[in-house]
Amino acid sequence: MADVTVTQFAEVLKVPVERLLTQLDEAGIHVSGADATISDEAKMELLTFLRRSHGRTTEATSPRKITLQRKSQGEIKVASAQGRARTVNVEVRTKKTYLNRSALQQPARPQPEEAEPPKPEVVQTEEEVRQAQEQAAANEAKQKEDQQREAEQREASMRKRMEDEARHLAEEEARLRAEEETRRQIEARIAEERKQAAAKVTTEAPKRPENRDNREAKGFQRTELHVSSDASARFKKKKQHQQQSKSRRPVQVNVASQHGFERPAAPVKRDVQIGETVTVAELAQRMAVKANEVIKVMMNMGVMATINQPIDQDTAVLVIEELGHSAVVVKENAIEDELQVTDSSHELTSRPPVVTVMGHVDHGKTSLLDYIRRTKVASGEAGGITQHIGAYHVETPKGTITFLDTPGHAAFTAMRARGAQVTDIVILVVAADDGVMPQTAEAIQHARAAEVPIVVAVNKIDKHDKDLDRVKNDLAKHNVIPEEWGGDTQFAYVSAKTGEGIDALLEAVLLQADVLELKAPRDGLAAGVVIESTMEKGRGAVATVLVKRGVLKPGDPIIAGQEFGRVRAMFDETGKAVEEAGPSLPVVVLGLSGAPNAGDDLLVVESERKAREVALYRQGKFRDTKLAKQGPAKIEDMMSQMGDGKTASVQVVLKADVQGSAEALRDALTKLSTDEVSVKVVSSGVGGITESDVTLAQASNARIIGFNVRADSSARNMIKESGIDVRYYSVIYEAIDDVRSALSGMLAPEVKEQIVGLAEVRDVFRSSKFGTVAGCIVVDGYVRRNNPIRVLRENVVIFEGALESLRRFKDDVNEVRAGTECGIAVQNYNDVRVGDQIECFARFEVARTV
Repeated sequence: MADVTVTQFAEVLKVPVERLLTQLDEAGIHVSGADATISDEAKMELLTFLRRSHGRTTEATSPRKITLQRKSQGEIKVASAQGRARTVNVEVRTKKTYLNRSALQQPARPQPEEAEPPKPEVVQTEEEVRQAQEQAAANEAKQKEDQQREAEQREASMRKRMEDEARHLAEEEARLRAEEETRRQIEARIAEERKQAAAKVTTEAPKRPENRDNREAKGFQRTELHVSSDASARFKKKKQHQQQSKSRRPVQVNVASQHGFERPAAPVKRDVQIGETVTVAELAQRMAVKANEVIKVMMNMGVMATINQPIDQDTAVLVIEELGHSAVVVKENAIEDELQVTDSSHELTSRPPVVTVMGHVDHGKTSLLDYIRRTKVASGEAGGITQHIGAYHVETPKGTITFLDTPGHAAFTAMRARGAQVTDIVILVVAADDGVMPQTAEAIQHARAAEVPIVVAVNKIDKHDKDLDRVKNDLAKHNVIPEEWGGDTQFAYVSAKTGEGIDALLEAVLLQADVLELKAPRDGLAAGVVIESTMEKGRGAVATVLVKRGVLKPGDPIIAGQEFGRVRAMFDETGKAVEEAGPSLPVVVLGLSGAPNAGDDLLVVESERKAREVALYRQGKFRDTKLAKQGPAKIEDMMSQMGDGKTASVQVVLKADVQGSAEALRDALTKLSTDEVSVKVVSSGVGGITESDVTLAQASNARIIGFNVRADSSARNMIKESGIDVRYYSVIYEAIDDVRSALSGMLAPEVKEQIVGLAEVRDVFRSSKFGTVAGCIVVDGYVRRNNPIRVLRENVVIFEGALESLRRFKDDVNEVRAGTECGIAVQNYNDVRVGDQIECFARFEVARTV
């Protein structure tokens, strides 16, 4: 057979060219490509390799059998005894063996007998020699023809066998695919029959026995199916008896309750109602989609969220619109609106003014109130400054006034703002010897924001270094102009030490109150605002409340922020029990479930159950809003956090005596954070330090700060065992300074450089030991061996490194002073030229502060 190309040979064998090339390569037959020719010897070698790889001998015999194995996997759903469908994995394995009948029936080929060597004959004549030669040539040609014919037959037989093998393999694969398709069709048919049977049984099943009166009252019928595969014979008989007794009564089947599920022809667009927050699961349920689809949409938007995580309203609207639905924003605080309804039909009566005393620290605010109240409050304050808001009801000869004393320290900004929001008149105390200070200007801003009139009290006029004109000029810069200058602000010049000008101040306040015509209703449900709150041992939550309308009495169900309860007792600022509190009167209230936040509104409701319902709603809403504000993690934020290192932080567990001080201290500590170090307040609350606080600090590796509170006995024992750092403070700026010092110690020191000397290169020498040596003269400072250097050329740094050698004549020296010649060898640098300058400098660390 003539040589053919690989492509032609593949077409004859009906196999892909790539597969034939792979088999040729595995058989060790190297061809250049599909267009290369293949000889008969290469074909025989390929056939031998294929036979050997299939477990056959090198003899030209056909395989006796071929074994094929196939494995396929699938799933079917099977109904369990409880009526739930479960998925079962099914694996089908097939193994087929095919016998080559032609190879079995073909008789063994007889081995050709070896031809006996011809006996030598004696050639007697030339004619006989010629005939013998012709006969030999004819035999040789015939032998070659027989060999060629036999080779062609073997080639045809091999090609036929390979074609048969390929055909058998293709038929087997087709048969297996047909079997797999048949199995799938059977499973689908079985599942459909089961579904139809279940639907039919559900429709025809009798109702559960129930009271006839209840059925008539409900007005609808229920059809249920109960199937038990392992019920006993006794149970079956009892069930059949019940069904027979029930079948005697007429059974009505509500056709309207039967559902016919049909696939919608078009996507359903829904109006999805959302409130301020909604979880991913609730949002998916309202859109009738899987939660995974909602999470996928949020991931495409760059937001990571779990199925139970609440998201804010804006994110929910974007997700709803992305999925093709319409978002409807609803107001969920209807329960809150019921509490805000006030009856305007009640008669308004005059009430005392609420006056807030504000100003800079140590300007005499509390001392002024102390003189008015004839008590010693300032002496009892820690550090001589007020740490929280004090509310006082004062009966003066000029009339009744409610005073609120606010702190003057910078950390109590929020407390001063609350004082301005609940007040009618602001007394701005300014020291005559100090003038307008930062907290004074801040108090003016709070009063202007609350639109409250200001009465200026210039204190400390008894001092010899007073400067009233300076105070007026400074206040005029803030647009607080006295009446004598043509303004609208009353000025009173007082002395809290001698009492001078106090009567004029009270007259100015009452005059301003008359102008305002302050009135409030005394009838109806009372309402007020929480000035301060704390937790006291034996008394529980204690809240200082300023009543704004109505009359507060013991026994009234109240709600304040997220806390609720009933008024168990009320006391005035002196600790005396009171039976009622009208408008503009401050009282201490006991009976709340917890300490409310300062500034929360206190409302009296119809019942304690209503108060509990509203409080629980507020707690859940606050929790969801807090989680939504924290927000799902964004992908870019996660990547940035992975790339940045961890920021050093100081963990703090904060406990204070009152809610306002805890809030002020928490805000002040948080503001100390920087990009490198931060303060993290793990927990803040009011009351003494308990075991739970110590456990939390131990778990979070935090320090405990107690502001005007102490640890109880059990907490002290735990502190000794665990070694937790606990600090007690009574002045707020001491706590802030200590935390600032701790943060400063965590900052990495700043490395600074200082030039200590400068040498000028006068000549350059070559040394076999040191290379290039610069002959220099120190023109400024000194040059030391261990200090780093820089090489300057025309005042440009061209190299920075260290000294390799510093010599004075032939001696090695450690230091060379100004005006002295020396030899300098720069380490790893030989390009020193005449006129260069060698700068010697030193590095030192400087501690940083926050």
